[in-house]
Amino acid sequence: MNEPSVFNGPEVSMQKDALSLAGVEHREWHNLYGMYMQRATADGLLRRNPQQDKRPFVLSRSFYAGSQRWGAIWTGDNACKWDHLVASIPMLLTLGLCGITFSGADVGGFLGKGGGYGDPDAELFTRWFEAGAYTPFFRGHAHHDSARREPWTFGEEAAARLREVAKERYQLISYWYTVFHQAEATGAPTMRPLWVHYPADSATWDAADQWLVGRDLLVHPVTAQGASSAEVHLPGTEAWFGVRDGVRLPPGKHSVSAPLGTIPVFQRGGSVVPRQMRLRRAASLMGKDPFTLVVAPDSAGFAEGELYLDAGDGYEYKAGAYALRRFTFSGGTTLASSGLHASDAFAPPNRLERLEILGVRPPAKVVLTHMGVARELEANWCEATGRTVVRKPDVPIAADWTISLIL
Repeated sequence: MNEPSVFNGPEVSMQKDALSLAGVEHREWHNLYGMYMQRATADGLLRRNPQQDKRPFVLSRSFYAGSQRWGAIWTGDNACKWDHLVASIPMLLTLGLCGITFSGADVGGFLGKGGGYGDPDAELFTRWFEAGAYTPFFRGHAHHDSARREPWTFGEEAAARLREVAKERYQLISYWYTVFHQAEATGAPTMRPLWVHYPADSATWDAADQWLVGRDLLVHPVTAQGASSAEVHLPGTEAWFGVRDGVRLPPGKHSVSAPLGTIPVFQRGGSVVPRQMRLRRAASLMGKDPFTLVVAPDSAGFAEGELYLDAGDGYEYKAGAYALRRFTFSGGTTLASSGLHASDAFAPPNRLERLEILGVRPPAKVVLTHMGVARELEANWCEATGRTVVRKPDVPIAADWTISLIL
């Protein structure tokens, strides 16, 4: 937790006017204490690892301005209640705007039976799991007196739903990693209010029930008990595409079906999002896995996106040992891969396994050009997901190449 705690005190802490040895009131240094404890732990882990090949992970409940430099933050002892799920969204959005880019809330609520509340049922836990899967820090955490809440404890039907949501989280790990690279480079939050990218749209100004992951994914979880739909606002002037079904929706207000196990998530028209589709036991096992690129063209047939890759641990990336790629889809026909940064010290082994183009029917022919050599690829239309699927380009994801749709 890291902050000074007095559990039987009036505010579960020391009195605010208690003085330190230096004569400073507790109200002035309460959060600073938590920050310095997190910082000291992170610095200690770095000093005991002189080869600097491991990045410390230090999670804290207490923080102060600048805490993002030393670790992740969670929002504290929430309760197993629907209104605490609702409240977690603006809390995390606000933290992101304050520079705390790696934060999350306890999925399902921390205080169940042990805090005087009931434990979450399958519906509440599933809805919270759906929302948490699209927040920067995603974990379950519960009071020691609470009932067990591993996904399989809610029954086979609930476990199957939760498994699909967890798969979506893992598929997007590389996208999240790219967004975190952008956060480190620019300070932009990973989980963003809609108005960050659509400030002229007044409907985004007080939207506290949906958010953007990076710029390209819009998320609107269901946070009301018994609800099976959501009222979603899609900003901007271009269409958005359902990530599961590929349905194209114009900007504006929409009532979207969202039965239990389904979270409304949309990809921005004009974007390219990387995914890794292989099932693994942990993200650490995905380092060499191939990629799928999902292209969502805008009305002019244009889309672009980026992919950041490094060793996944250590600090060699600070010396330039990383790859940064840009994927550009233009004219509704050609996807090109180009390098924004490359290094001889890091060569990604990953390859492109599949290309998906939302809302576009298969052309007469698809041609891949790599290192001056052209070859034809197989393409099929997937009715269930509303996209053309181009299989087995099998080129290095970090190489220069083009894939052309011959209409």
